Amino acid sequence: MESLENLDVWKRACRLSVDLYKLMGNSREYGFRDQITRAALSVASNIAEGYERETDRTRIQFLKIAKGSCGELWTQLMIGRAAGFIDSEPAKKFEGEAREISRMIWGLIRYYEEKDSGQMKKDLATRPS
Repeated sequence: MESLENLDVWKRACRLSVDLYKLMGNSREYGFRDQITRAALSVASNIAEGYERETDRTRIQFLKIAKGSCGELWTQLMIGRAAGFIDSEPAKKFEGEAREISRMIWGLIRYYEEKDSGQMKKDLATRPS
């Protein structure tokens, strides 16, 4: 398995989290700021935690959590834009990035599910009757 630092989806999730921390750093909407930055941090963190796990099934579990956090983040960005907490242009840019990261995570989930399914079929085929 290659290094986590080479995984594009993880790098993009980290960059998105940093960019949102910078954008929201001076916000007086403390609850909103904390929630949105936590959601962004959760995406990158769960990708990393899943990547470090030993089995494909546990990797998938953490990738699904990361994908859920992308949905949470995307929703918060839309609400923040509508409520005037975030300017429209940066919010739309971040919304698009969150959706793209979510699609990338979905691709990884499918990859590991197919890999896991193939291993299961192989195990069943080689099991003594």
